[in-house]
Amino acid sequence: MQHRPWIGLAMLLAVFMPAVHAQQLANEPVKQLDLKRYLGQWHEIAHLPMFFQRQCVDNITATYTSLPDGRVGVRNACRTRDGKMDDANGVARTTDKAAGALEVRFAPAWMSWLPWVWADYWVLDVDPDYRWAVVGSPSRDYLWVLSRDAQMQRAQFEALRHRAAQRGYPIEKLVMSAPLN
Repeated sequence: MQHRPWIGLAMLLAVFMPAVHAQQLANEPVKQLDLKRYLGQWHEIAHLPMFFQRQCVDNITATYTSLPDGRVGVRNACRTRDGKMDDANGVARTTDKAAGALEVRFAPAWMSWLPWVWADYWVLDVDPDYRWAVVGSPSRDYLWVLSRDAQMQRAQFEALRHRAAQRGYPIEKLVMSAPLN
């Protein structure tokens, strides 16, 4: 049998190339975000699994409202396995990193001075008409696909999912929260 060193190299490249090419887009918040247009109710289409959403089965929404102090009120709601509605209320604030880089807190207000109660909330992609948005984090541990409508076109979702993969998010773990058309 003839020795072919290129086969070993080809196999090595095949193993490592997907990791090298997996992140083709920078994982960073959008540079332009009109917070007033972002306010209102969003329907969650999909999310990465996380502890604080474990009770949610469907009808997941996030509602953002303007607060007098310039921050944003956050109300997350969902239907649970027993058919009841569950909600959590928090506050978001802008940062000086980028227009789409926010921080959110669900801990009580008296704890707001602690830096670890604030979590990064990065708007990664937003529709020019603010009909859909993708939210993530620097760690890539959080990812939400949001829509103004309770459903999303499959082609639109797949395009957003692909862009999240290009940013290095583990899209194979996405949990679908709403139907696709």
